[in-house]
Amino acid sequence: MTELGPVAWPPAPMRTERLVLRESEVRDRAAFIELFASPEVRTYLGGPRPRDELERAVPELPGRRQGLFVIDFEGAMIGTITLDRRDAERPGQVRPDAGEAELGYMFLPEAWGHGYAAEACAAALGWFTDELPDEPVVLCTQTANDRSMRLAAKLGFTEVQRFEEWGAEQWMGVWSPATPSD
Repeated sequence: MTELGPVAWPPAPMRTERLVLRESEVRDRAAFIELFASPEVRTYLGGPRPRDELERAVPELPGRRQGLFVIDFEGAMIGTITLDRRDAERPGQVRPDAGEAELGYMFLPEAWGHGYAAEACAAALGWFTDELPDEPVVLCTQTANDRSMRLAAKLGFTEVQRFEEWGAEQWMGVWSPATPSD
């Protein structure tokens, strides 16, 4: 992962109808640990990590980096959204020079099914468009991950390819804020 590039970071907190996208804070540490230790959250992301290992490894102020938004609902972290540059060595590229921005997200299971992911991802994509206009964003997910496949469609990602990675079929879609020319 490499940084997004010339963007002001951290941005001011972004408010949606129900959520706040913000930089991480010390109070988010337990939720970060829960995200990475949760078998449900990590089903399609390589599996859960041992909680005791996370307790030792996660810093007091976790997730403080360019491109990572904490999703806050009523004062508590319910998930994260990341916008990172996709490593050129990985399969699935849409630009000749690679390095596309890639959208990623994880939400705690109790936040599933309420539309928070779509609301938060749309806000993050809007911010990205303001910062880096006309730049495409990709989203990759396992084809077996029905929830992520539905979210990708809802957000307007269009399939560009499928490939094998990490022993599973991956779906890659692209989202572009640019208006297609006639």
